[in-house]
Amino acid sequence: MGVSAAEEAVGSEHFRRRLGCAKMRKVVLITGASSGIGLALCKRLLTVDDGLHLCLACRNMGKAKAVRAALLASHSSAQITMVQVDVSNLQSVFRAAEELKQRFQRLDYVYLNAGIMPNPQLNVRALFSGLFSRKVIHMFSTAEGLLTQADRLTADGLQEVFETNIFGHFILIRELEPLLCHSDNPSQLIWTSSRNARKSNFSLEDIQHSKGQEPYSSSKYATDLLNVALNRHYNQQGLYSSVVCPGTVLTNMTYGILPPFIWKLLLPFIWLLRFFANAFTLTPYNGTEALVWLFHQKPESLNPLTKYMSATTGLGNNYVTTQKMDLDEDTAEKLYQSLLELEKHVKVSLPKADPWS
Repeated sequence: MGVSAAEEAVGSEHFRRRLGCAKMRKVVLITGASSGIGLALCKRLLTVDDGLHLCLACRNMGKAKAVRAALLASHSSAQITMVQVDVSNLQSVFRAAEELKQRFQRLDYVYLNAGIMPNPQLNVRALFSGLFSRKVIHMFSTAEGLLTQADRLTADGLQEVFETNIFGHFILIRELEPLLCHSDNPSQLIWTSSRNARKSNFSLEDIQHSKGQEPYSSSKYATDLLNVALNRHYNQQGLYSSVVCPGTVLTNMTYGILPPFIWKLLLPFIWLLRFFANAFTLTPYNGTEALVWLFHQKPESLNPLTKYMSATTGLGNNYVTTQKMDLDEDTAEKLYQSLLELEKHVKVSLPKADPWS
């Protein structure tokens, strides 16, 4: 049977509408999407809107493929792609940026979530001393005075924690500017920061924290500073930045601090602490509360000097709270200029055979 002109017109219109819907999908890029906070965020965002185009930015593509298959099994209407990126390797970052610019016309959300805390060493004396002090809740909430890390240099000649947690992401943002800066429809950067971000562990004279023992704390404070500077330089171009703290979450990162049997011993005590402090989110699902909340906010309404915190009540109810960050815009600007100078240096020093040279 033939198709009438009217039926053909209706079919064409239906096709155009479907095509238009596909073009209107919000594109969300998440670094570190294959485990922990990143994986939980993928699941929650797809539950909120399974019409997203979710791009998993992962170092291990084997894990990324397994995550993609699992997500599609429960959200068949979602569009999920992958890009290989190791933010501790600048060549990988540049290659990923080029690939993303070939695939997409814009990115609506970029969750800068990948991060490391290598070889954490626990100060056992401080731990047991803190257990019987008035600062016990603060100690467990922030890990202040508890942890040191042994950092190392990467193949790029940079401190590994600094490059992974902040500089690799900074370069990624800079390279993706054409996809992020659209004044007609703002894009959002959402950083995973920490309560462990402390001013006392950061120095403008040593932004890579090569001379200290708490590079994780330094990198997270630098993240908070960079967030402020990015808003200052990019808001007028339609790009907004926010920082989030997921709270005290038990992930592969935290399990590396203590042997599993000690975590089992401490867990009842930590659950009890939830009735006195809201920072003990414990699970990756709970830890993503603020990251998902920001997905629904108008970026223009957010305060760049505020950290958005995932919180959980003693009975396990999730909510979002805020904290004014202990920083100043002058220091933020100086860090930003230092990162720009470092960007120039690495672009000159990287092998000329690479496509961005």
